[in-house]
Amino acid sequence: MLNEVQSPGAADHAEDHAPGEHVRVAIVGSGFSGLAMGAALRDAGIEDFAILERADDLGGTWRDNTYPGCACDVPSLLYSYSFAQNPGWSRSFSPQPEIWAYLREFAERRGLVARIRFGHEVLRSAWDEDESRWRVETAGGTLTADVLVSATGGLSEPSVPALAGLESFTGPTFHSARWDHDHDLAGERVAVIGTGASAIQFVPQIQPRAAQVHLFQRTAPWVVPRRDRALSDLEHRLYARVPWLQSAMRGAIFWGRETFALGLMHPRIMRAQQRLVIGHLHRQVPDPALRAKLTPDYVMGCKRILVSDDYYPSLRRDNVEVVTDGIAEVRPRSILTTDGTEREVDAIIFGTGFQVTEMPAARRIVGRDGRSLGEVWDGSARAYKGSAVAGFPNLFLLTGPNTGSGHNSIVFFIESQVRYVMGALRAMDERGAGVVEVRPEAQAAYNREIDARMPGTVWSAGGCRSWYLDRTGRNSTLWPGFSYPFRRRTRRFDPERYTLRARRPAVAREAVGA
Repeated sequence: MLNEVQSPGAADHAEDHAPGEHVRVAIVGSGFSGLAMGAALRDAGIEDFAILERADDLGGTWRDNTYPGCACDVPSLLYSYSFAQNPGWSRSFSPQPEIWAYLREFAERRGLVARIRFGHEVLRSAWDEDESRWRVETAGGTLTADVLVSATGGLSEPSVPALAGLESFTGPTFHSARWDHDHDLAGERVAVIGTGASAIQFVPQIQPRAAQVHLFQRTAPWVVPRRDRALSDLEHRLYARVPWLQSAMRGAIFWGRETFALGLMHPRIMRAQQRLVIGHLHRQVPDPALRAKLTPDYVMGCKRILVSDDYYPSLRRDNVEVVTDGIAEVRPRSILTTDGTEREVDAIIFGTGFQVTEMPAARRIVGRDGRSLGEVWDGSARAYKGSAVAGFPNLFLLTGPNTGSGHNSIVFFIESQVRYVMGALRAMDERGAGVVEVRPEAQAAYNREIDARMPGTVWSAGGCRSWYLDRTGRNSTLWPGFSYPFRRRTRRFDPERYTLRARRPAVAREAVGA
């Protein structure tokens, strides 16, 4: 097992930094992406960087999501850094506290905690064309950076639906990513709105304590067996003493999950797989009326595929009701549905996911022409290899557009992108360039290729609306296909697709300001 690492705070770990300081690289976010980027910089001998974190601890998604039952739905051996494997995972699917402890231990061991500036939420980052650098305004002060790396992740800003009358509700309301641990749900009538990946984990945990759970379901999710188990002491010893064995097992899991991409790319294959999943539903839900409510009416994979062994059984309990009618209005102590039924509730919990396609951070990054990244994207995010955007020099995105995986580990994509960004930094050094910017035609051609691969997949033929699709109807979230081609594409930085140039000479900058 991992050793417990004390929670780092701003007062204990962050170095003192003078206002107006300049760093070579500023990294925004201290989750999986930000820490991997920081580790890569240190490995390359680059020490002039800072990690800007809005909270008082590191960990990103795995710091914020502490709801009951929170765990990863990707196997533990795969959901970790390939270069920092953990032989002590307790289970085949890691619970949230272990993943958070893993990240904290990694940051301590790699000397990254002292590089993190806690309480430094980035309020605005603007490219200064005259100085050829980014001016970053944070809640803790302002700094400049040659290169800005956005590692905020897509699952960082909770999404709460605009329900009529919600502000009038007098009981507690909270999102699963902002769980109110001070509020005891014991004996209460609880409304759960949403049936996404978080809800199917916390509903079985709160069901035994609540007097009544009303689960408001808009669309039934596809739920596959989890088959979680405790890893044995023998496995722990073998992985610790024979690291290549854990690497081999990790590789086997990776390639096994890669086969799932076939169904995502070819709906006919997915429909055949659906029959096996329907069998799981029939075995766990014998009541035909409830089973009908829980049977999806779209091709599996169109929305996120969920994994659970205890979700369906929890819905069979006498104190759980699955509500499929829409919510018409929230009242001070109740919820009214469109069929006219009013249900009295004491608390409302949202399991409604995150703002993935409308990334709030994009509104805070301003490019050369004075427009924010959000304005440039205008509802549909596009980038070159998910990493660079024309008009935003020296900016790199980690887990950017079309880098999500519908079947494998996002950590694989993160490591691929970090390698790519490090290649860009090396190219700048080798060529004596102070500015690097993707060519607009390269970005446009790349995204045309991505879009051309979407028709015929489950996301275009699935007949459902999901958070994968942006408000224009485009899938700007997921990578369309197997994961390994993305690794191949990002294995080396391709300077021919970029403009690399020196910074403007100081005399020219002074002339502009004169």
